[in-house]
Amino acid sequence: MGRGDAGVVTTGAARDRGSRHELDAGLEPAVEPWPRGISRQATMRISDVLRVLGAEFGSVSHSKLRFLEEQGLIDPVRTPSGYRQYSPADVERLRFVLTEQRDSYLPLKVIKERLAAMDAGEESEHPAPRLAPGGSAAPARRRWTVASVADVTGAEPAFVEDLVRAGVLQTEGGDRLAPGSVDVVRIASALAEYGIEPRHLRTFRTAADRQVALVDQVVAPLRSQQSSAARGQAATMASEIGELFTRLHAAWVRQGVDELA
Repeated sequence: MGRGDAGVVTTGAARDRGSRHELDAGLEPAVEPWPRGISRQATMRISDVLRVLGAEFGSVSHSKLRFLEEQGLIDPVRTPSGYRQYSPADVERLRFVLTEQRDSYLPLKVIKERLAAMDAGEESEHPAPRLAPGGSAAPARRRWTVASVADVTGAEPAFVEDLVRAGVLQTEGGDRLAPGSVDVVRIASALAEYGIEPRHLRTFRTAADRQVALVDQVVAPLRSQQSSAARGQAATMASEIGELFTRLHAAWVRQGVDELA
């Protein structure tokens, strides 16, 4: 959904009429921004967007969405009373941005350039957009326990309990395990095939906690500010620094393993 100079929302029908006028004038019609063929009718509130994306991206927040808007990555509609409203197409753009940050370690500047190229119609390898339900809630985030994690991963409950006792898996009150426990158990199970036990992984957990503390130290000045833009920037910066730490650690491990050979 686009806007005119006066801030008027341009509907799909109006855009189609504009395209016909461009053809009559001998001009090439404007390319529909990515993702194409998905509704640009803005009917979703920010809380709706957070429910849709929250299960997949646990760190997404009001402030992060506003920060991404300020960076020009999304452009939600503003109601006369000033509230933001999002379309399914906006949600897919957000999903693309968050996925690129999480999986490809790309900074926002590069992601914005990729989106601009996709908007212009350039071919690019990107995930096929999934239709975002207009205003409906995503499934609630699963409550992970030792039993449910063992069931999903195929690990023995005793092995999962050993990871908890070793401090490799974190708990969130009672018997609830922290998000991400499934991935940790799967990796730990694969390492166990080589004789690496939960107690051996304690140092990895300790090192990771120290890296998180360092990230926190870097972004704390921004996170402590009252503005949503600053808090959104803090969340984005923390994600990018954390991903760089991960890549640095992987590079060192690969280098050391290569030297063993």
